[in-house]
Amino acid sequence: QVQLVESGGGLVQAGGSLRLSCAASGSDFSILGWYRQAPGNERELVATISDGGSTTYTSSVKGRFTISRDNAKNTVSLQMNSLKPEDAAVYYCYAHRRWPPNNYWGQGTQVTVSS
Repeated sequence: QVQLVESGGGLVQAGGSLRLSCAASGSDFSILGWYRQAPGNERELVATISDGGSTTYTSSVKGRFTISRDNAKNTVSLQMNSLKPEDAAVYYCYAHRRWPPNNYWGQGTQVTVSS
């Protein structure tokens, strides 16, 4: 049973920083990443990282957020700097297992940014 356990959300002032972490049970995750969903909006991709280290970011977070992973520990982190009120959302950890192929989600962690 694959589980993704997130930590690190909270309340921060605009311009501040937060670091999200996610620990995934199991193995062989080709992609790890973070999505977010704000009230009234669809869930959107924030950043992903492959097991080879290739990264993708949504344009609004480029230069401010950094995704990283530890393949040995099956963990993925998201360092969020220069946070803006529009970054406020529930952030979900995501994992794609290579075989058998399947997608997994964490329970979500709230990020609140005060202006």
